Amino acid sequence: MNEQLELFDVTIIGGGPGGLYTTFYSGMRDLKTKLIEAQDQLGGRMLSYPEKIIWDVGGVTPIRCEKLTEQLIQQAKTFDPTIILGQQITEYERQADGTLILTAASGERHHTRTVIMAIGYGIKKLAKLEIEGADRYEVTNLYYTVQELEKFRGKRVLISGGGDSAVDWANELESIAASVTVVHRRDSFGGHERNVSKMKQSSVNVMTPYQVLGLHSSNGESIEQVTIAHVDTAEESMKLEVDAVIVNHGMKSDFGPIRDWGIDMGVWNANVGERMATNIPGIFGAGDFVSYGSKVGLIAGTFTDGVLALNSAKLYMDPEAPEMAYVSSHNERFKEKNRELGVLEEE
Repeated sequence: MNEQLELFDVTIIGGGPGGLYTTFYSGMRDLKTKLIEAQDQLGGRMLSYPEKIIWDVGGVTPIRCEKLTEQLIQQAKTFDPTIILGQQITEYERQADGTLILTAASGERHHTRTVIMAIGYGIKKLAKLEIEGADRYEVTNLYYTVQELEKFRGKRVLISGGGDSAVDWANELESIAASVTVVHRRDSFGGHERNVSKMKQSSVNVMTPYQVLGLHSSNGESIEQVTIAHVDTAEESMKLEVDAVIVNHGMKSDFGPIRDWGIDMGVWNANVGERMATNIPGIFGAGDFVSYGSKVGLIAGTFTDGVLALNSAKLYMDPEAPEMAYVSSHNERFKEKNRELGVLEEE
């Protein structure tokens, strides 16, 4: 059966920003590359906040997340990698020659020399509001993501949560909604410091440490009031009039059977060295999936992880190979691409 499977140099598991950039860089290193994504579309966690403005990617001016995702996908396809969607990889098996067979939950099999795990925190599911009957309002005015900012124009919006997305949504809705109230269980927020400061200095009503205890509706269809209470003194509760409730309680993630592979892992991340190698030969990691001493929790850091992982995979296959790719201005793989763009190179 193995002879029927096409052998790839590198198989990247995960189609978020880390996996996408690593796919591109693998092409720079002239490797036969496959990208496998569990969801039916590429983008990973970035799909959860398409209208969010991204500021911290080097050389890229402020850009909507959906546009950045589109550009990352386009870049990943530069060297025509094989891209597989809708397959969750659950098992691996090492062959006698040292190569690996990856098996998906659906039974599909993939043959590869090396693997780069760029799966973030695993299969992600939104952490929902743990209030009985809350799900009935999901069809009206209870939201777990913000897809269209205009939907909230002129409305009284309550945001429950204190993560990066909650802070960003508060800042973006502040000039659109009639009012924005942020309710968070802790006094500290998980967003970037500058964005948190901006929120606190604006008209956004920040209430900490508070939590949502009840949703109220006179018609049983949409939320009209929300009961919130002080975390430490539950009797200090109050009702707020609302037109929309946005919940950002993070993600519940599950690595599934990958936890049984024997990779040295903590609660959320795989432990790797500075070369992004896991403790399993031929398997490397990148992005949110990995943890190491100098880890940078930015998209830019994810790109660097992917480069380091790919370079390590190249050296694993060929110890005599250059340690890294030549920059694009001197990389032979871009000469034809430059001609296609009509770029005239100096002789």
